[in-house]
Amino acid sequence: MTAFRLAANELRRLTAGTMPKLAVAALVLVPLLYASFYLYANYDPYARLSKLPAALVTQDTGADGRNVGREVADTVAKSGSFEWHQVTAGEAQQGVRDGKYSFAITIPEDFSAALVSSGDFTPRQATIRLTTNDANNYLSHTIADKVAEQVRGTIAEKVGQEAANRFLIGFSTIYGKTREAATGAARLAEGAGRLTAGQRRLADGAGQLADGTTRLAGGLATLENSTASLPHDTRALADGAAQVSAGNDQVAARAAAVAKGSADLRRDLDNVDDQLAQRLRGAGMPETQVQQVLTQLPGLRAPVDNADARIQDDSAQLARLADGSRQVAAGAATLAQAAPALTNGIAQASDGAKTVASGAASLNDGEKQALAGTTDLADGANQLRDGLNAGLSQIPHPGDPARVATADTIADPVTIDNAGLSTAGTYGAGLAPFFISLATWIGAFVLFLLLRPLSTRALAAGISPSRVAVGGWLAPAVLGAAQVLVLFGAVTWLVGVPVAHPVAAIAFAVLASLTFTAIVHALNAMFGAIGKFLGLVLLVLQLVSAGGTFPWQTLPGPLYPLHIVLPMGYVVDGLRHLLYSGASLPSLTDAGVLCAYLAGALAVSAFAARRKRVWTMSALEPELSL
Repeated sequence: MTAFRLAANELRRLTAGTMPKLAVAALVLVPLLYASFYLYANYDPYARLSKLPAALVTQDTGADGRNVGREVADTVAKSGSFEWHQVTAGEAQQGVRDGKYSFAITIPEDFSAALVSSGDFTPRQATIRLTTNDANNYLSHTIADKVAEQVRGTIAEKVGQEAANRFLIGFSTIYGKTREAATGAARLAEGAGRLTAGQRRLADGAGQLADGTTRLAGGLATLENSTASLPHDTRALADGAAQVSAGNDQVAARAAAVAKGSADLRRDLDNVDDQLAQRLRGAGMPETQVQQVLTQLPGLRAPVDNADARIQDDSAQLARLADGSRQVAAGAATLAQAAPALTNGIAQASDGAKTVASGAASLNDGEKQALAGTTDLADGANQLRDGLNAGLSQIPHPGDPARVATADTIADPVTIDNAGLSTAGTYGAGLAPFFISLATWIGAFVLFLLLRPLSTRALAAGISPSRVAVGGWLAPAVLGAAQVLVLFGAVTWLVGVPVAHPVAAIAFAVLASLTFTAIVHALNAMFGAIGKFLGLVLLVLQLVSAGGTFPWQTLPGPLYPLHIVLPMGYVVDGLRHLLYSGASLPSLTDAGVLCAYLAGALAVSAFAARRKRVWTMSALEPELSL
């Protein structure tokens, strides 16, 4: 008798009546009831959080003309994330205590004031009060923590954006003022340069002035020395000039008398011509000779006329000389009178020149110091201009769009780029691999409530233990495969869990069912009624070590070996890959591990069948029967 015949006989035995058929149908539906209903109930609870009642209390009194708490409350209430109820603090407290509200968020009175406290350099954190009650639901506390953190993050981003915006506007203001300062520094440097040039020219002029006043003082001192005898000399000159003037007056008077005599002589000579002509005619001289004599007379008078002309000219010159001498004498007298004042003025000028020379020397020294100072000023102004221009390029001065974008980035500097290689989509889909695995094990477990692991007739007939073992496993394997097909149909079509590769996922789930039925079959074949208990123990151990909800690495250390040794962890891992992404090396490894478990379980069943060929009293009358 073959293993397939043994399996067919066992299935016919189970379906020999109406109730057995219903029992088999119930066994096939057990995994469906466990997994599909659980996944349906928890498919996407986050999408229904809007039905969860929560209290929102706003006590903020505002600050600086703004009530941020009220703005936040209005935003939260309009979000629709929960069934928000804006109530008083007392109503919220009582509602959370009575279970009317799952949790409460309270914005206190000083919320806005705390947010703006940093502007007064008295910073303090704004507080959002979260009120929860684990007696209502533990997960409500966890959800409330997430909500409060999101609200806090939103407020922090908003406040940070405004603060960063003001900060950047301050930078723009600083940039503008620094640019004005740089422009002023450039003008200062230009003016300092011109001042330095002018100061240098002034210093040169001061040096020249010092040299000139020194020479002037020296010259005036020499002049003072040279004119010290000027009053005496001018007095002597005045006296001499007076004497010369008196002598010239006398000479002029005598010359005038001589000129008068010469003029009289000339008039007398004019009369002599007529008298001489008359006397010659009276003497009987012929007229011709008279005329000849008269003709000779002008030649004879010429020396007299010439002498008279010179005398008249000399007399005029002597008169002018006398006038000039008188003027010289008057001027010399005036000079003699002014000479003392002149010498005193020269002495005073000499003293003043010495004082000016001393002051000019001091001025020269001061101008040199001033030149050094203005040179330093020009250098400093140039350095200030260059430094301001260099610093100006390092001061941020974004425009309005760039400033807003920068403020947004400063307020929320990190974003998450979700580059998931695969995604489950919903909470239920995320738990599907774990609950499908559990349902498959439970399905394999309940099959042996009705099925016999080994055929006693086949054992008694001496059929090969391996055929008896495989035959005893094939019947529950077929029913387990049916369980998986029904379960997958309900999970994918009715519940809506997405499957990336349906064929590969169903094939892997069928392999898992075959493996689990083989393991439970081996336990029942080897240990009988105790094997059913061991199957339940293994279910519990795999429930806590498979890593179906949290990553298995978060398990306590002593449970690590259970995760590695027991098969359900491999089933969960393989289903995750096939449901979310597709076949990969880990999923192929998981399939290989399940095949190894399947072969090992069948070997154990064959060993148990070999042992059952020897009948013992404990086998005929077992101490425990389930």
